[in-house]
Formats: sequence, structure tokens, C-alpha cells
Amino acid sequence: MPSDNTERLFLDTKPGHLFFKAAIPGAMGMLASSLYYLLEGILVGRVLGAEAFAGLNLAMPFVIINFAISDMIGVGSSVPIAIKLGRGEKKDANGIFSAAIIMIMIAGVVTGALLFTFAPTLFRMMGADEHLIPYAVDYLRTYACFSPFTTLVFAMDNYLRICGKIKGSLLMNIGMASSCVLFEMFFLIVLKGGISSAAMGTCFGMSAAVITVLSIFLRGRMELRFTRPRFTAKLIRMIVSCGLPTFLSNVSGRIISIIMNVMLLSLGGADAVSVYGILMSVDGLVMPLLYGTCDSLQPSVGYNWGARRFDRVGSIERYCFGTGAAVSIIFGVFLFLFPDFAVSLFIEGESTGIHILGSGAVVLASIAYAFRWIAICTQCFMSAIGKPFFAASISVSAAFIFPLVLIIALRPMGLDGIWLNLPGTALLTAMLALFILTRYKGIVRKENESFRISEESRP
Repeated sequence: MPSDNTERLFLDTKPGHLFFKAAIPGAMGMLASSLYYLLEGILVGRVLGAEAFAGLNLAMPFVIINFAISDMIGVGSSVPIAIKLGRGEKKDANGIFSAAIIMIMIAGVVTGALLFTFAPTLFRMMGADEHLIPYAVDYLRTYACFSPFTTLVFAMDNYLRICGKIKGSLLMNIGMASSCVLFEMFFLIVLKGGISSAAMGTCFGMSAAVITVLSIFLRGRMELRFTRPRFTAKLIRMIVSCGLPTFLSNVSGRIISIIMNVMLLSLGGADAVSVYGILMSVDGLVMPLLYGTCDSLQPSVGYNWGARRFDRVGSIERYCFGTGAAVSIIFGVFLFLFPDFAVSLFIEGESTGIHILGSGAVVLASIAYAFRWIAICTQCFMSAIGKPFFAASISVSAAFIFPLVLIIALRPMGLDGIWLNLPGTALLTAMLALFILTRYKGIVRKENESFRISEESRP
């Protein structure tokens, strides 16, 4: 049976109290991690220059792809683990947990080795010139070397929250972000290192966080414990299917970023790549708040879904959607009114070509936040209740299908067409998410019918 603490937190805590106890710390923890990436961009841009910043942004899609498979396993295992715990099947939950850790480490070795080997070829195929390639290669290869350890960090965050250790998750993210900043400032400012030092600072901070949390699980005092893993085809299919929306979103989104970078290099060179990097860095401020809020409540949503407490599922999700709308719209209005502030964080000098180009891009991109929260909240909800097809439909459409369609449709507009890709994608994906949400009552009816048949078939 699940522990009293976990059951009391997920099943008995009032939805409003649960939201403040779980979602807000989770969002703050994810924001702390993302603030580090923002600070990294600022440090690289101001200490090493605009060309290094462009190289970082060329490499970043591949860095995220490196995490994508491991993140898929972490998220994919979290959903069935939470549902199993909600049903009182603790032994099965521990088996999934133990197998997932091993799978993540193996994936980290494989993807890291591939990216280290083919890094120069990848950037030459993108059309990067010989000035940008060394920056991008050094940055990516540093991440690749640490891949077996750093790729565990997102899964550790999920597993802490499943165990009801909300504060532990928050402390892990804040500690990791702080360590990364300190390491990077030391390497870049004190030791005057290059761009590989920036990546090394992140990897040191991530590795320290992973080792600390792993040691806690190894002591055997958590809700989840290491057991002898049993790898089965059914288990792997379960993990992959539940984590597929996150994986597809990460990978397809990075493919689009690579395509964007290729177009940006041809339309505006390194300056255009830097502006796109600014948009993605700024986006990294609001997206953690949206994903963090919804993702932090996924264990409780899955737990209640497994316990057939559909009324609580609906109550919890209302808090997710309401908060997501408020955060996203307020952020969009701020960017629309103060675009120069966003650009000046990364690039000095208001008269530079990058600054002028970037301010216009930020204004156009800010429109996206009027709609973006709808798809994110819906995707996380569908993942939490074990409906990967609906979640994957949203994630693939948001990260790949709609952006690709709009790249083609808006190509005659040049750079403005690229900046408008974000709001156009947000609007189309919101329409798809609203259509999927209309099927929620039908999903509940099917779950109840399936449960009734299962109960009647028992001897």
C-alpha cells in the first residue's frame, strides 16, 4: 500500500492547498533551473561576445536532443509509477523506478557518444561558417562527455515529487541552478575560460545534484526504492508510450530549431541566429512556470486518477489552467510593452543591428502568450491520466507540424515570417487542445466502464 504521507498528500489535501503545496514550489524549482540558462546566455554574450552566443544557440538544440531520450524515460516512468502507487501496487512501482534509472544511464552513454563524434559534421551541414563551428562544437562536446550523469537530473526531480518530497524537489533545483552559476562564473570570469567552460559549469552543477539525490534514494528511506529490475517488453512499451509526448515535443521542437537556424544563417547570418536565441532564452522564463505548475501536479493527478477520484482530478486541473492563463498573458503583455529590455539583457549597445532586429522580433513573438498556456496545460493533463495519444498529438503539432507548415507559409515574409511562427503555432495548437478537451467526459465514462467490468470479472 502507498505510504500514509503520500496518500494523505495526494488524496486528502484540499485541491487549493495541494496547489500551493506542490505546484508553486515545483514551478519555482523549474524556474530556478531555467533562470540559470538565461544567466548562461547573458554571461556568454557579455563575456565571450555575440559570436560565442550564436555558437551556443546553434548547439543548444542538440544539447536538448541529448536529454530528450532520457527525459522520455523519466517522464514516461513517472506516470505509471504514480498510477501504480495510487492503486497500492508498490512493488510494481519500485520495479519500474529501478529499471528506468538503468535505461536513462544507458541512453546517456549512447547519445553522448554519437553527439561527440558527429558534432563538427552536424554544424557544417547546417551551413555554419568556420568562425562559429569551433564555438558550437566545444559547447556540445562538453555536454556529451557528461551525458551519462546529467541526463538523470530531470528524472530525479520527477521521482522526488512522486514521493511527496516537494520541498526536496525545490531544493534540488535551486541548489543545482546556484551551483551551475557559481561554477560558470568561476570558469569564465576568474579562469577566463572559453565556451566549453560555460558548458562545464552546467555539467558540474547537474552532476552534483544527481549524485546528491541518488544517494538519498540509495539509503532506502523514500517511497520509491531500488529493487532488482525486471526488463520486459511490456514495461518498455509502457514507459515509451507514456513518455512519448515529451520526447516528441523535445526532439521535433529541436528539429524545427535546427531548420530555423539554417534559414536564419541564410537570411541574416549570425545576428539573426542571436536574435532567435534571445527569443528562446526569454521563452525559457515563462515556460518553466507553465510546465512546472502542471508537471508538479502530474503525480497527484495520476494518483487520483488511479484511485478513481475523478472529482479531485477536475478540481486540481482548474487550478492548473487558471494559473497558466494568468502567467502566460501577463508575461506576453510585459514583452509587448518592453521589448528593448529583453534584448538588452544579452546584447550591449541599443544602436546595434542585433538590438534593433531583436526588439521587433520580441514584439511579434509576444502575441503567442495569449494562447500558449492552453496547449501546455492540456498536454500535461493528458499525460498525467495516461492518455499518451492525445498528449502526443498536441506536443507534435506544437513542436513540429504547425511550425513546419508556417515556415513554408510565411517564408515570403523573410525574417518577420520566422518571428511570427511562434504566435501562429500557439493559436493553432490552442484550437487543437480545446477540441481534445471536449472529449474528457467521454474518457471518464470509459474509465468507469472499464473498472466496472474489471470488478465484475473478479472471482
